[in-house]
Amino acid sequence: MSARETRTAGVLGDLQNLSMTMEANKDLLPDLEPLRLKFTGIVTQTLEIRKQQVAFQASKQASSKQLQKLLTEGKSMADVLRTAVKNHFGSREEKIVEFGVQPFRGRKVKAAPVKPEPTAPPESAGPAPETPAK
Repeated sequence: MSARETRTAGVLGDLQNLSMTMEANKDLLPDLEPLRLKFTGIVTQTLEIRKQQVAFQASKQASSKQLQKLLTEGKSMADVLRTAVKNHFGSREEKIVEFGVQPFRGRKVKAAPVKPEPTAPPESAGPAPETPAK
């Protein structure tokens, strides 16, 4: 097995190559026959599991697409149903809260901004000089 290969596909390919090489040279390695047979069984099982895994991935993708489609349809139907409930009970009724609809409770009055009181000019210590009227 290659020391660098860590991906599943690469490891599987390496195992298959070794299995085929062992099969081709089984006459030259009769003392390794029990190990070769065990190894061939492991490689065969590994390939079957990988096939199942790929099939499950494809199935999962199809299921995910179907799930997304149904979720979209469900959200759309939920909007229609909530609108119908709101029309049935009225937009101001508290009962519609049970269905996930917020009732209309009127507009909130905005508070008038607080104006700072004008401060009086500081008074001087003496009387203010009078200006002669002409």
